[in-house]
Amino acid sequence: MELLHSGKVRDVYADGDDLILVASDRISIYDVALPTPIPDKGKLLTALSLWWFEQLSDLVPNHVISATDVPAEFAGRAIRCRRLEMVPVECVARGYLTGGGLKEYERTGAVSGVPLPRGLGEASILPEPIFTPSSKAPLGEHDEPITYADVVAKVGEATAERLRQITIDVYRRGAEIAADRGILIADTKLELGWAPDGSLVLGDELLTSDSSRFWPAESYQPGRVQFSYDKQYVRDWATSGGWNKQAPAPEVPTEVVEATRARYVEVYEKLTGNSWD
Repeated sequence: MELLHSGKVRDVYADGDDLILVASDRISIYDVALPTPIPDKGKLLTALSLWWFEQLSDLVPNHVISATDVPAEFAGRAIRCRRLEMVPVECVARGYLTGGGLKEYERTGAVSGVPLPRGLGEASILPEPIFTPSSKAPLGEHDEPITYADVVAKVGEATAERLRQITIDVYRRGAEIAADRGILIADTKLELGWAPDGSLVLGDELLTSDSSRFWPAESYQPGRVQFSYDKQYVRDWATSGGWNKQAPAPEVPTEVVEATRARYVEVYEKLTGNSWD
């Protein structure tokens, strides 16, 4: 095998015509990898992605070839994948207003060029899910919000519309499945790529705690910050300590590591119905 790329949280190897996508226990916030790993994180994200790929396989094809035909040292945290030509856009869907989307709305009344009603606040549910893409920044730089027109300029009108439709369809289906299990999906980020036949295929991870904001439905209350089953807890810890969101990132204390792992485990179990051993 040949190491092709080592990212903030994933490593990609070439194995003949296939790729081996390995999820590490590294955690990244604000596009900076933290020096402290979260135990089992890579295996949790891999297992949850595989579960979602199966749930949504009738909606859009994905890159998975096998979750078992991988090198033994990566067992449980690796997926054998098809090679794709990745789209140069982060495809984001939002059903609720929070995070960077809320900040942009407060400045402009819109998110990624999509105008929204007046009077919305933290965790407000949107009239309908919206497509709010972002750029794909090089390692060490921050992704930036872009508009649908920017996506058209990058990939053309037909592909841009297909990206938007897939993103919204995946979000709607995922949110419906999650809601039946007591979880709200506030937003999610997708990666798509072109297969050799020209079709668009889901790659990377899908509806995980690293790519989505998960909230417990039973405690949801608009107008305040929600309890979150994802890395928002680590973001809040880091920024509350005065970190400027630039490398190097601070070491994460043991109690924050343990609480973060517990959230990843809990949402995996709630969504899949499987126990995490």
